[in-house]
Amino acid sequence: MTTLTAPVSVADLLISQRAYWATGATRDVDVRLDRLRALRAAIVGYQADIIDAVRQDLGRPEFEGYFEVGVISELDYIIKQLPRWVKPRKVSLPLSQQPGAAWVQPEPLGVALIIGPWNYPFQLIISPLMGAIAAGNCAILKPSELAPATSQVLARLIKTTFDPAHVALVEGGVETAQALLAEKFDHIFFTGGERVGQVVMQAAAQHLTPVTLELGGKSPCIVDANVDLEVAARRIIWGKFLNAGQTCVAPDYLLVDERIKDELVGALQQRLASCYGDDPAQSPDYARIVNDRQFDRLVSFLAQGHILAGGDQERSDRYLAPTLIDGVSWDDPVMQAEIFGPILPILTYRDLDEAITAINQRPKPLALYLFSRDRKTQSQVLARTSAGSVGINDVILQIAVWDMPFGGVGSSGIGNYHGRYSFDTFSNLKSVLKKPFWIDMDWRYPPYGDKVKLFRKLIGLS
Repeated sequence: MTTLTAPVSVADLLISQRAYWATGATRDVDVRLDRLRALRAAIVGYQADIIDAVRQDLGRPEFEGYFEVGVISELDYIIKQLPRWVKPRKVSLPLSQQPGAAWVQPEPLGVALIIGPWNYPFQLIISPLMGAIAAGNCAILKPSELAPATSQVLARLIKTTFDPAHVALVEGGVETAQALLAEKFDHIFFTGGERVGQVVMQAAAQHLTPVTLELGGKSPCIVDANVDLEVAARRIIWGKFLNAGQTCVAPDYLLVDERIKDELVGALQQRLASCYGDDPAQSPDYARIVNDRQFDRLVSFLAQGHILAGGDQERSDRYLAPTLIDGVSWDDPVMQAEIFGPILPILTYRDLDEAITAINQRPKPLALYLFSRDRKTQSQVLARTSAGSVGINDVILQIAVWDMPFGGVGSSGIGNYHGRYSFDTFSNLKSVLKKPFWIDMDWRYPPYGDKVKLFRKLIGLS
């Protein structure tokens, strides 16, 4: 059975997976490809259940529900590229190491633990799983209990697709997570908030287990005066209010050139009405907040500032209208933590140096966005700020380029994944040097005598 809750079952399951991994079955590339294709077929087969589950958990419209199923785009890429990724990667040898050959040989780590979040509860547990399988590992999955409908669908999908000795899923809350983290894994992959990320890292440290932490942060969005306001507003509104703002790489706040603030606000207000109508509560295209706790946290942010659009709320439906606010300061609660909801503060700057300084005074974000036609401005922002990823003149889409790594920097995350980067994250990139017997220069062996002169030359000293 792949869905477990009792701590003793977690330990037994881990023993079972270690025994299976030790057989070497997961190292076979054909087995990996077979299991990845089986996973794809299962996702396609369960797509209606997945979309219905995220509707139950998050009020997600059908279109946005397909973002979960859309994980098969990355899966197809991995299936296509895997035969190339598993091959040894040749490297060149310096003159002092010749003759010989050297290469980097990827090998699986063993048994991985993957802990998923509630905001994209299917996609963000399946995506790292694909990398774990592709790299030849076993895996135990722990979906978020805050998205129970999706957790149940995941449990059924995993149970019907995998031998639990290879891939298993454990449902449960905090106690289940604690039981899992008390065990020794070969890698832990966690997606969630910074506070829980610290707990995961502390638990991993007890076993010296490597971790990948996909966290978050306040992703700034700079809007320069030299932009197409209509297109910028369209893209910002989509990215911010997708999934009711519950997206880790959503623009968290705007930093707008003060000369165009009023024009941009007008364009944003117009775009909100175009997307969600005069009463977004009635829109079939607008999601809901995941639970009452998150709802109450978000509503508390509205106590400061001036609401330019939205602000309406209904706790019984966990509805919070897409909201634009200004008049907030950097010290207000809404600017102290990642918002992770449908509230968009609008701040201004006088010159680019001011905007860059404001960003750099705060923790490094998961994403940074810049809207500007000016190449000099683009270059300055790229050179003088740090973020996990950057979008220029668009938002969010940078995370769906499978040849680029996705991850944070500093407090927004450790490590990265997607495409080959997922494969590498769940692999040990083993360095191998092979030398022949037919020649054996004596420059490194005692007695050294005057060999120091030769050695200095070999290492690049005159």
